[in-house]
Amino acid sequence: MVRLSVNGERHELDLDPRTTLLDALRDHLGLTGTKKGCDHGQCGACTVHVDGRRVLSCLALAVAQQGREIGTIEGLARGDHLHPMQLAFIECDALQCGFCTPGQIMSAIAMLAEVEHRRQLDDVAIRERMSGNLCRCGAYPNILAAIRRVRT
Repeated sequence: MVRLSVNGERHELDLDPRTTLLDALRDHLGLTGTKKGCDHGQCGACTVHVDGRRVLSCLALAVAQQGREIGTIEGLARGDHLHPMQLAFIECDALQCGFCTPGQIMSAIAMLAEVEHRRQLDDVAIRERMSGNLCRCGAYPNILAAIRRVRT
């Protein structure tokens, strides 16, 4: 039995020990906001938070996340109130097809939390820190604008 805390809720799952966190979230908990892109840790679509840090859930075993707090895109909003990054992505039109958007948002939130003086992050630094999240549609200028909006 694997015990996971996801978005503040406790879950007990009967999982094969080889089950990735991504598959546990999507296939066993029905949290499909976290996307399976490359399944090799190269695209960032599966980014979630584990204890506040960004993690590629396709590379993390679910069993290894016991005792940690896992956050997904579904856990960001508080009732009808979206997280500021979610709002910024909408306001800046920082998506096209939307497939990468959950991973982009989760990565951007954690990235800003990682930086002590986030207002000092220039566009080059933001691009570098977000380079593990790919967008096939090329919405990068608007993603950058959304992150800049929340950064300040």
